[in-house]
Amino acid sequence: MRIIYSLFIFIYALGIHLAALFSKQARRWIDGRKELLPRMERANQSRNRLVWFHCASLGEFEQGRPVIEQCRDEFPDIQILLTFFSPSGYEVRKAYSVADYVFYLPLDTPGQVKRFLDIWNPALAVFIKYEYWYNYLHEMHKRQIPVMMISATFRPGQHFFKAYGCWFRKHLRSISHFFVQNEASFELLQHIGVSQCTISGDTRFDRVSEISKTPGDIPEIKSFAANCRVLVAGSTWEKDETLIADALNHSDLQVKLIIAPHHISDHGLARLENLFASNSIRFSEVKGDIDPDVKVLIVDSVGLLSHIYRYGHMAYIGGGFGKGIHNILEAATFGMPVFFGPNHHKFIEANELCERGGAFSVKTADELRDKLKEMLLNDQASRNASVICKNYVHEKTGATNIIINYLHTLLA
Repeated sequence: MRIIYSLFIFIYALGIHLAALFSKQARRWIDGRKELLPRMERANQSRNRLVWFHCASLGEFEQGRPVIEQCRDEFPDIQILLTFFSPSGYEVRKAYSVADYVFYLPLDTPGQVKRFLDIWNPALAVFIKYEYWYNYLHEMHKRQIPVMMISATFRPGQHFFKAYGCWFRKHLRSISHFFVQNEASFELLQHIGVSQCTISGDTRFDRVSEISKTPGDIPEIKSFAANCRVLVAGSTWEKDETLIADALNHSDLQVKLIIAPHHISDHGLARLENLFASNSIRFSEVKGDIDPDVKVLIVDSVGLLSHIYRYGHMAYIGGGFGKGIHNILEAATFGMPVFFGPNHHKFIEANELCERGGAFSVKTADELRDKLKEMLLNDQASRNASVICKNYVHEKTGATNIIINYLHTLLA
C-alpha cells in the first residue's frame, strides 16, 4: 500500500507540473520547492531543540497561530519551523517573524521525507486541522518523534472510517495525540481504536477573539464607514458577488458595501467594478478621504479582511455556492450578524449559529435583501443576532491553553 501511495504522490506532482503551464499558483508551488532541501540544510545552522508546525494554507495557519505564538512565549529556547503546503499560505506568511524558519513542505516521498527529518530532527511535530502525509507519519513514528494534530475534525464519510481504510487507520493510531474540535470527532476516533484524544475545541476561536481585542485602525476604511451602516462581504466568489449586487443594486437599502474577494485578479476586480457600476472604488486607489457618494469599496489587498470586520455592522461570507463557506468567526467575534450561501452544512459553527439566530443562510438575492432589511430596520433583531454571535465566540475560547499545557508535558 505504501508503494501505491508513493506512486500517487509522484503522479500528483506530475499533475502540478502540467498545471503550471496554465496556473500561476501551480508555478509558485513548483518554484518554491526548487532546491528546497539544500536551502533547508544551509538555513539550519543551530542544534537547539526544534518544534515543527505544519499547515496546509493560510486558513490553517491562522487557526494554529495562537498555539505557535504561545509556544514561542513559553518555550523561548526552542526553535520553531513552520511549513506550508500551499502557495497561498507560504507567500503571505514567509516573513512571519515568530518562526525561526518558514518553508514549503517537501513532497511526501520516502527519500525527501528522510532527508527533511535528518536536517531538522524535530523534538515534536504539530499538524494543524488535517494534512495526513503518510510517509511523514510513518518515518516520524519509526524515529519516535511525537506528532500532534490540533483543531482536528472528522466526519463519518472520510476514508479512515470506510471498510477499505485499514491502512489509513494504522497511521492515525501512530499519532501521539489528537486535539479535536468536538465530541462527534472524538467518538469517531474512539470507534476505530484511537484513544489518544482530547476534546479541546477549535483554536480559531482564540485567534479571532485575540484579533477583536487588538487595537487596529485602517484610516481609509474608517473614513468610508463613518456615519453609515456597512455590510462587509469577505472571501467572496463570483456567485456570491452576483447575489450581493442583485440584492443591493435593486433596492433602496441605506447601506454601504466593503467587498474582499477570495481571489484577487485584474479580471475579477474589473468584473466587480462592472457589477456595481460607478459607485465603487478600489482600496489601492484611495487617496485620503473617500467621496461619500461612493457606496462600494473593493479591497484589492491581501491580509486586511480580519481587521476590516470591525468597521462593519453585518457580514456576508463567501463560498456558500461552491464547496463550502469560508471563516465566519472573524466576523462573528465583532458581534456581526452573518449571512452566507446554502453550502454550509459541513461547518459546525455555521450550523450552530444558524440554530441560535446569529447567522442566516440565503439562496437568492431576494432572501439576502429581506434579511438585510430586517437587520437595518429592526434594531432589536440586529442587537439579538449581534449578542448571539459575540457570546458564541466567547464561550468557545480556551483551546490554546489546553494544547499548551500538553506541550509542557512533552517539552519540559
